[in-house]
Amino acid sequence: MNTKILMSASAVVLGLAGIFLSFFPLEVSAHLGLNQSAVIVLQILGSLYLGFAMLNWTAKANLIGGIYSRPVAIGNFTHFMISAIALIKISFIGSGFTYIWIAALLYSIFAILFAYVLFTHPGPGK
Repeated sequence: MNTKILMSASAVVLGLAGIFLSFFPLEVSAHLGLNQSAVIVLQILGSLYLGFAMLNWTAKANLIGGIYSRPVAIGNFTHFMISAIALIKISFIGSGFTYIWIAALLYSIFAILFAYVLFTHPGPGK
């Protein structure tokens, strides 16, 4: 598997989410119907996403899989898997928001891909 594409794609998705949550927490909070105290939590979440995006972007050239860059693979797999489970759970409860289903699908795809990277050998290098 070409992990450079996976790492770049996850970096872009997380980076966009991080920028959006960092610079527009009031708008996101209002759209989700949250109170003003949630704004700081959304900004912290945005910084977390930006940090993960930077990690993935800078690690995209490394060999990832098996024992290579294992902490990066474990961190990404854990993040995407737990988030996918939470999003799927809330989707079935009946939130009614289409973007929750889209996020659940996107997170599930990333979780599956990072599971594959984590639990398989990267193969012979070029």
